[in-house]
Amino acid sequence: MRAFLVVMDSVGIGGAPDAARFFNDGLPDTGANTLLHIAQACADGRAEEGRTGPLKLPVLDRLGLGHAGALACATLPPGLGAEPQGLWGAATEASNGKDTPSGHWELAGRPVPFDWGYFPTKPPVFPAPLLARVSELSGAGGTLGNEHGSGTVMLDRYGAEHMRTGWPICYTSADSVFQIAAHEDLFGLDRLLTLCERIAPMLHEMKVGRVIARPFVGTAGAFRRTGNRHDYALRPPAPLLPSWVHAAGRTVHAVGKIGDIFSMEGIDHLHKGDDAALMGHLSRLVDTAEDGSLTFANFVEFDSLYGHRRDVSGYARALEWFDASLGRLLPRLRKTDILLVTADHGNDPTWPGTDHTRERVPVLAFGCGPKPVGQVGFADVAASVAAHLGVPSQGPGRSFL
Repeated sequence: MRAFLVVMDSVGIGGAPDAARFFNDGLPDTGANTLLHIAQACADGRAEEGRTGPLKLPVLDRLGLGHAGALACATLPPGLGAEPQGLWGAATEASNGKDTPSGHWELAGRPVPFDWGYFPTKPPVFPAPLLARVSELSGAGGTLGNEHGSGTVMLDRYGAEHMRTGWPICYTSADSVFQIAAHEDLFGLDRLLTLCERIAPMLHEMKVGRVIARPFVGTAGAFRRTGNRHDYALRPPAPLLPSWVHAAGRTVHAVGKIGDIFSMEGIDHLHKGDDAALMGHLSRLVDTAEDGSLTFANFVEFDSLYGHRRDVSGYARALEWFDASLGRLLPRLRKTDILLVTADHGNDPTWPGTDHTRERVPVLAFGCGPKPVGQVGFADVAASVAAHLGVPSQGPGRSFL
């Protein structure tokens, strides 16, 4: 008896009842729907880069993805509508956020009990004492950036100056994050990670959720970020699903950035890499993970490579790759296993701006037989995984198994 909890980062299905309280470029998220709008673009021939035709997700659709989408927003995504053969439903978030920690912490058992700290939208965005401390800890003598922006834009804008001065690049986004980019060879990867680790407590006192090390390599005009990113996250305020399982003497495997999100609390083994490598880790764990174990995986590239960059074709390609990969895993699960697929928020690539979108998320499970569970809460996911593993749930959620 094992549990595999897989988060498709940002694959929302619309319909969040409080979407009007969340914004992109000053416009409310009302009507944002990551899955539906990608499926519509594919059906209309507007997502033809590297793929073609309607969105093809036969495995997820057989689990109930199309019906979950219709449950969330009363509209069946084009090309998705197979009769569900798995457990299916739609989950609504209670936490006051549409970011990675909010979604994952609540999926793991508890809504976030406070409001995150965010930086102003107009530069300069960081308080002078914070940048002075970064400069002091790095020994570089100064910093670059001090604004909102995407990582690739920051490298284009400041990468050459960073190479000349050695000053780290500091920036943020609409999330509760403080990001520091530096060249792996010139600045040094260990130096960057140490800097982020040492500055993190100052950010966490401000309730900023994560300090993110963003290493890159290359030369001017050809900079690229590496896979050595590391998140220094605020510790969860209470034990969550990985800690529940670990405390019961079971093994917990973290695939992707799960270890960072939970500050390694309750995590026994960490498996990292890009999404292709993560799928390899997940595939191997399907064959080798211990009886009674939890494997908790996050596939981030839907969000980081395609949602924020508003790349509809890329997002559709990633979904189809994930679906085909999942189809090769499911037949190898043991009869007493469950594999549950969900998401942490939305990131509609057709929406204005570049931020996440406030949406409901799908809840799909293989190993439970056909079972509609209706509208559930994020915290119900943790309660259900705990119930399957026979581990006491310590949160407000209720099992839908």
